[in-house]
Amino acid sequence: MRQYFLRRALLIVPTILGVTLLVSGLLELLQGDIADIIFAESATFNQELTKEQIQDDLGTNENFLVQWAEWLGGVVRGDFGEYFRGGKSVGAELKLRVPVTLELSVMALMLSLFIALPIGVLSAIRQDTLMDHGSRSVSIFMLAAPSFLLGTLFFVFAGRWAGWLLPPLNYVDFWEDPVANLQKMWVPAVILAFGLSGSVMRLTRSQMLEVLRQDYVRTAWSKGLRERTVVIRHAVKNAFIPVFSLIGVQITILVSGSIVIENIFGLPGLGQMLLDSLMQREYLAVQGVLLVVAVIVVVVNFVVDIVYSLLDPRIRYA
Repeated sequence: MRQYFLRRALLIVPTILGVTLLVSGLLELLQGDIADIIFAESATFNQELTKEQIQDDLGTNENFLVQWAEWLGGVVRGDFGEYFRGGKSVGAELKLRVPVTLELSVMALMLSLFIALPIGVLSAIRQDTLMDHGSRSVSIFMLAAPSFLLGTLFFVFAGRWAGWLLPPLNYVDFWEDPVANLQKMWVPAVILAFGLSGSVMRLTRSQMLEVLRQDYVRTAWSKGLRERTVVIRHAVKNAFIPVFSLIGVQITILVSGSIVIENIFGLPGLGQMLLDSLMQREYLAVQGVLLVVAVIVVVVNFVVDIVYSLLDPRIRYA
């Protein structure tokens, strides 16, 4: 198993390199670049300036493999490049944006577990009761309702009937003002958690039903143990092992799926930075954001594999 984890660790670097190369190739397929925007803005002031001159100055006229290699060399040195317009550092911008997305993701994950795990356990224990049918119906709605729709509906209904629920317009860092920060973050976190809770709830219920039918659980019942003891000490511990792997996948979904929510609620995170950079054809910033997301996804999956094997000694990786 040690060799398996060593191979997985060694694969992290080529996986990230492959992702960045793929992103560079896809960006090359997009129509237009930053030179088109700058040329259109400056054509009325400097008619002698050509698009080719702008591309030469920016270095965007080279092959995308050359551009990718130069950008990658800068990343290795800790330099993510600069915005084509304004000269702002991409790395400095990422340092400001990453904590916002991580805070939103962690809050949404904690809320989703707080909602889904207890309801999934109770639904399995009270199988085929009114509570079970109700929770299963709600979980289907959670899976079906997209976060952007819930965010839009929140603004519509809160703005009309409960204006006090609307979050403040400006974002405040948690360390500057924790109360103002949470007032801004709790609504998008709840909306993201709402969508994640459905899958966790359904998997928790199915795993609990499977574990409750095992012989060792029946033996515990036959000994006369209380329901609470049987469920917590014998059933929940084993039922949560597959759920943990799903939680690991959802962490990556949270980081990459917060793009729309951040733009709806005006959160200055990676999602807003990605969309703004795409609109302005700031491809160095796009590559920087996607590199950070790729690193988080790969590292989280690696950690999940390790913890999963520690939680369940029966698992042996070949």
